[in-house]
Amino acid sequence: MKNILLTVSYDGTNFCGWQRQDNTRTVQGEIEKVLEKIHKQKTDAQGSGRTDSGVHAVGQTVTFISPIDNMKPESYIPAMNSLLPQDIRVVGAKEVPMDFSARFNATSRTYRYFINCSETPMAHQMPYSWAIRRQPDINKLNRMASCLYGELDCTTFAYASDLSPSKFRYIEKAIFYPDGDFLVFEITANAFLWKMVRSITGSLLEFEKKGFDDSYFKQVLEAKNRKLAGFTAPPQGLFLWSVSYEGTRRHV
Repeated sequence: MKNILLTVSYDGTNFCGWQRQDNTRTVQGEIEKVLEKIHKQKTDAQGSGRTDSGVHAVGQTVTFISPIDNMKPESYIPAMNSLLPQDIRVVGAKEVPMDFSARFNATSRTYRYFINCSETPMAHQMPYSWAIRRQPDINKLNRMASCLYGELDCTTFAYASDLSPSKFRYIEKAIFYPDGDFLVFEITANAFLWKMVRSITGSLLEFEKKGFDDSYFKQVLEAKNRKLAGFTAPPQGLFLWSVSYEGTRRHV
């Protein structure tokens, strides 16, 4: 047996998220169906984390146990892609130690949220960005985003139905930068709460539009009160960009 680590990209538009569910289309469900065809037996695929309905991925990571000793890890790329639907692609595969977990060995995850600032967005951009049709003040946004660093209680940006035992997360980076017609918000943390990135993104843009400053954002963050958060950004602009297994793994 071998433990295989995949890197997977997907268009989340027509999926009900990552996690396997009965009677609905999910990314994990599609991957496991293909692995069952290759292995001739059921195979559990563990992702580095769950993405919500409509959220995309460039670098989701997935581990599974292969029962085929003579199959090279890289052979899973063409084998799986020939069977997977077009909105899921395996882009990397390698063998890892048997006790390695895509989820539990990850030290950080990076998300990018794409905000379309064009007055008239192109049609092909609409499923992969949030069209706000204005040019926000990037300096003001980054002053607020600078409050998001270190070990923080993120209760303000956690949905009430999030069952995580701790709302503390260690944020390594949170920054806005321009990319053509897009404004990109990139955030890296050890882990994220349910809809946390979308809540932060929507809140920052709402507060910037209303003229609030970084001191106001810091007060909202420290209040640990979900009712003070702003608008939750829609899912289609969000991408799980990469997962890291280097550096310190923080338990918070």
